[in-house]
Amino acid sequence: MSNASEPLSGRILLAAFEGWSDAGNAASGTLEWLGELLDVDVLHTIGSDGYIDLQVHRPRIALTDDGTREVLWPETNLYGPVARPDRSELLRHAPGIVPDLDESAVVHDLPGSEAPDAEADTPALRPVVNRISGEPASDLFLLVGVEPSRNWQAFAEEVVEIAEGWAIDTVILLGSLFSDSPHSRPITTQVTSEHPVIRAKIGASRSDYEGPIGVSTVIGLALEEAGVPVVSLWAQVPHYVHSAPSPKATLALIDQLEELLDIVVPRGELVEQSNDWEHNINRIAEADEDMAQYIQRLEEARDAVEAPEATGDAIAYEFQKFLQEPARDDAEAQDRAEQAESGEPGDGGEPGTGV
Repeated sequence: MSNASEPLSGRILLAAFEGWSDAGNAASGTLEWLGELLDVDVLHTIGSDGYIDLQVHRPRIALTDDGTREVLWPETNLYGPVARPDRSELLRHAPGIVPDLDESAVVHDLPGSEAPDAEADTPALRPVVNRISGEPASDLFLLVGVEPSRNWQAFAEEVVEIAEGWAIDTVILLGSLFSDSPHSRPITTQVTSEHPVIRAKIGASRSDYEGPIGVSTVIGLALEEAGVPVVSLWAQVPHYVHSAPSPKATLALIDQLEELLDIVVPRGELVEQSNDWEHNINRIAEADEDMAQYIQRLEEARDAVEAPEATGDAIAYEFQKFLQEPARDDAEAQDRAEQAESGEPGDGGEPGTGV
């Protein structure tokens, strides 16, 4: 986790892609949550042709308000603020809550968002994303889609064109990966950047990862080459519950974004969902001794690393000792967790990585 000394400013583009780099739906879930709190419209669409394998990410059929059947393609959409004269009214209201002032002009079509009630007699209060100063965060853009199946370089070039066309000052690429982290401890996040000025500004590190990558890395390198600073923000999700979304990881990403951007994001039902997620895993572990022991080992390893008295040598020793433990019990514990979630009988993850 970074120790940001100065928040990022200017036009910020937040990007996340469902798929390999979205463990527990944490990254896409973060942008979905922000999309419900920001006044944003679709500004640009990257179509699925040439990028998406439609047998993997199949289009959906839906009914419009007038009963027409419409195909919804797995596109990548850029959402951004649209200037409206009534936005000045927002400054007269308390931070975190504003009235809906002309919602007929606002498009809330991020996944999971709901259209406002046009028949309401009085303006409804709804939470919004504000700056620490109390002003609405009106310079945040969201890029949401699924990870392309092909032509990553061409896709990255389109993202660069979007950033340059909308005069984006900084891009934050969000991701989440499966790791050997205990669900009962705070979710670990990592902030990295290849840009030395940005690193010094927000207290980020430079990634030294080598290995398989997702499309975010290709996009990040293309943006840096084009002169657009990039920050990567990743959260670690417990791999032994990888079949379920992780609202706790989403909250961790939101916490870090607040620090990076000097904003306040209402949590709403995310807190309760996170508590329920952790409680359900505890309940499953209570009924499975092997799984409980595996989680305990993860907790002990985490606590040893984060102890105030831990030295570099002690951390390396604990990590090496953990890696030398038999992998069979880990796999069996994960299998039992999956079976408990699905309700399927059995005898008893694929961990990801990223930059």
